[in-house]
Amino acid sequence: MTDTALGPLLDSPPPVMDVADVAALLLRHWDLTGALSPLTSERDLNHRLDAPHGRFVVKIGNRAEDPAVTRMQTRALRHAAAADPSLPIPRVVATGQGADDIRLPGGEVMRVLTWLDGAPLAGLPYSPAQAVGVARLGAGLARALRGFTDPAADHILQWDIRHALRLRPLLPHVADLRLRGLCSRTLDAFEARVIPALPHLPWQVIHGDLNPHNLLGDPSAPDQVTGILDFGDMVRTPRLCDAAIAAAYQIDADRAEESLAAFSEAWAEIDPFTDQEATLLPLMVASRMVTTLAITAFRAARYPENAAYILRNAPSATVGLVALAPLLELDTQT
Repeated sequence: MTDTALGPLLDSPPPVMDVADVAALLLRHWDLTGALSPLTSERDLNHRLDAPHGRFVVKIGNRAEDPAVTRMQTRALRHAAAADPSLPIPRVVATGQGADDIRLPGGEVMRVLTWLDGAPLAGLPYSPAQAVGVARLGAGLARALRGFTDPAADHILQWDIRHALRLRPLLPHVADLRLRGLCSRTLDAFEARVIPALPHLPWQVIHGDLNPHNLLGDPSAPDQVTGILDFGDMVRTPRLCDAAIAAAYQIDADRAEESLAAFSEAWAEIDPFTDQEATLLPLMVASRMVTTLAITAFRAARYPENAAYILRNAPSATVGLVALAPLLELDTQT
């Protein structure tokens, strides 16, 4: 496997910068001071800033990411907040000069966003009511993003489900042979059923990563979904991809078909599916699970120091894919 198997962005380590240098940039450009605490990230350098008048997220993007893509994400945040001010999403904090970001000497883009209170759903008890909350909030964001356009949104990102067939060279990194075979058969079904339909589906810019680590809840009332984080995977693609991504993390393995149907119904209450979208959703969900398994297996081998973070969603993707296989009529035994 070549070093460019995932493209330069997903195959590049996160930036490295001394915290004192980050603090100096914050003071100079945003007039912000306070304690900085590192946050985990797949490909960026992020910190929480505890300032005297509030908390913020300081984001330094991967140098392999086109600045136009980063700025597209910022514009999308502003668009969604204007379209639906009630959405619990971060707000962009401008510099003292009124800019949305600064460009660092190494090519990285640095931004500051408001902090959202809450706990990641990944650490809270799962419930069917919580899954419904995820569906409704995700659908609300999808509606708010409708109409947003930007040339940079057409960039290529391997996490985008529509590129699932590019995962085939990564499948040897999935160690379990039976699971690897199921991944391969899922991609076969994707090629036969989804690829011909892609040009005919509704397209728009989507969040692209509605997983439980990017969704917040109220620890005292875990059924309440209170926020959406991390807009770093935004891309223009079939809008169905966002529902499929979110659903991929909300499947109850003991009642896979029923839980997916409940999720789909809740999403459609806010943002209805076309008949074709509704038919393709289960296979798109399974394809997202394959995407998670293939990419994380490859990246964890390349970056063992960050493997725990990279592989955090692999167990749920494994269980979910096996649970969905009968619904898709995929053999799980070979």
